[in-house]
Amino acid sequence: MNFRSDNEVGAHPAIVEAVGRAFSSGTAPSYGADAWTLRVERRLRELFERPNLVAFPVATGTAANVLSLACCTPPWGAIFCHPAAHIAVDEANGPEFFTSGAKLCPIDGPAGKIDSRKLAEALAQPVYGVVHHPQPAAVSITQATECGTVYGPEEIAAIATSTHRHGLKLHMDGARFANALAFVGCMPAELSWKAGVDVLSLGATKNGAIAAEAVVFFDADLAREFEFRRKRGGHLLSKMRFLSAQLEAYLADGLWLANARHANAMARHLVAGLTALKGTQLLYPVDANEIFVVLPARMHHALEAAGAQYHPWPSDRPGERAFRLVTAFDTSPIDVDRFLSIAKEA
Repeated sequence: MNFRSDNEVGAHPAIVEAVGRAFSSGTAPSYGADAWTLRVERRLRELFERPNLVAFPVATGTAANVLSLACCTPPWGAIFCHPAAHIAVDEANGPEFFTSGAKLCPIDGPAGKIDSRKLAEALAQPVYGVVHHPQPAAVSITQATECGTVYGPEEIAAIATSTHRHGLKLHMDGARFANALAFVGCMPAELSWKAGVDVLSLGATKNGAIAAEAVVFFDADLAREFEFRRKRGGHLLSKMRFLSAQLEAYLADGLWLANARHANAMARHLVAGLTALKGTQLLYPVDANEIFVVLPARMHHALEAAGAQYHPWPSDRPGERAFRLVTAFDTSPIDVDRFLSIAKEA
């Protein structure tokens, strides 16, 4: 009953097999000139309905975020993000280091989402061209958010409107983009560039890959420096085909969305069972595969004693014990039912 993180699970068999086939395929051109990498880019152009899209595989989500943001801002720039965003909380000083000094500026909002009105107010401040202030350069949103909620296309468009009005670029940290897409039920283009996103960090690792992400530039001009930054940052793999083989299998035959739908469905199953029990309370709406919930002490202790694993999480109210549970592409309904049975008995 491991609900600690979708980073802790293994990889989907189809992705493991795809890497195995790449290993046994003999020689191939290095540094991304291989057939797998070329096919992944073509597939992304089809999925996102964007013929001039440019994409680059990297091994980690941090690399995808910081290298793409570095293409969006000068060293004296400002990047606006939610205070709970991964780039602000969980990537050490990576964004500042790889942008050579750009400043992260928090814009709060409920349930992990940037408040578009607060963002518009911040971007309207008279700092442009003033040498004493960092220059607004980019906005970064997380999909799904760190609170497990999802931006709909209209919410992204509202943020993109003020972002582009002031000449800034809109970056999306899509570590759980597939889970968000499965929740919204629209086409990938509608949840990305058609809503105003300029560059997407497309996650696969949390959703069935071994270690593979893709930086997807919908604005091809924005990608001009990326290859140099990727090389300087140590993420130009010589045997790139082993990253791309993962991404190719991930995007083939709808696997990425099937994995995300299963993870989301297991989260809904958990939520339905937990919220029916006395003393439990959700901190945020559950849109994707993360659950933030208050559990009574007796229930928590019984689950812990039975071997269930999940993370403690801060609650705004004194005395409450809140926790984060995350489901994954391979979460077993049997484990969910066992968890709920123990919780109900307690």
